[in-house]
Amino acid sequence: MSAGSKRPLSLGNLRAFEAVARHLSFNAAADELHVTQSAVSRQIKSLEDELGAPLFQRGTRHVHLAPDGALLLRAVEPWLAKLDGAVRQVRRARTRPRIGVTTFASFGSLWLLPRIEAFQKHNPEIDIRVATSDALLDLDDPELDLALRNCLPQQAGDGAVRLFGETVTPVISRGYAERVARGDAPPLASIPDLARHAFIEQADDAPMAANLNWGHWLAGQRHAELQPRSWMVLDYTHQQVQAVLAGQGVALGRLALIVEELARGELVEPFGDAGRICTPYAYWMVAHRGALERPEVAAFAARVEAEAALTRAAVGGEGRPC
Repeated sequence: MSAGSKRPLSLGNLRAFEAVARHLSFNAAADELHVTQSAVSRQIKSLEDELGAPLFQRGTRHVHLAPDGALLLRAVEPWLAKLDGAVRQVRRARTRPRIGVTTFASFGSLWLLPRIEAFQKHNPEIDIRVATSDALLDLDDPELDLALRNCLPQQAGDGAVRLFGETVTPVISRGYAERVARGDAPPLASIPDLARHAFIEQADDAPMAANLNWGHWLAGQRHAELQPRSWMVLDYTHQQVQAVLAGQGVALGRLALIVEELARGELVEPFGDAGRICTPYAYWMVAHRGALERPEVAAFAARVEAEAALTRAAVGGEGRPC
């Protein structure tokens, strides 16, 4: 290996490479980077010389990634994304304070967003970004400060703060309950009565889904063989809640996410506390290393913990097993 081959690669050359690889066009990359096509060509040639390998297969009217180019792109794309994210964070830190939160979509829409209105009202100078993903993302994105997760304790991560447990319970809408009471819908006084109703189920391949489905709940109630009148299968928890509110059947509600709807009487537990079961999962808050040293993140985290305490109280207090 020559002495020159040990030098760090030029950031400008790497940006040019990533742009060409993304567009598969030297002209389009030049337009994006606001330079000439010949300048991009020189940067790619310089990078290939430094690496000692061709990065593109060039034709008369087309450009394709060479095998070594594909290998380099897999490393460069996430690296540049993190670099750009860090730069944006540094620039914003010199202007407006900002908080980045990651959580899964249903938790964000059903629990988090309704509860941060007061925080935003009292802290209008702080910008909040909520990114949703059903995957357990690592907090290695410089734009993320907090992760709100639903997982097993061993998956929560170092320093995780437990917010509340996961309890599921059958729920119907107020209108549906009124129809049952009038006799316009089949009775729903005991578990065998469920066979005359439609089940709203979550279609989810995540490991936690096994604890949220009807099969698990019915087995725990010693009615594993029971089948409903019909099924409605939806992708997300918030879709289930919408379907229940529309009076389309009975769903297993995630209690912590629907406490407000239950308190307002919009949703009803036909079996009361007897229908509630705990799962081994819980909701956690995890902070990026050093994030809580920033006053805006510490204040937001404190607000989340305060709201979590209210949720714990609403679902039965600290004495419940969940």
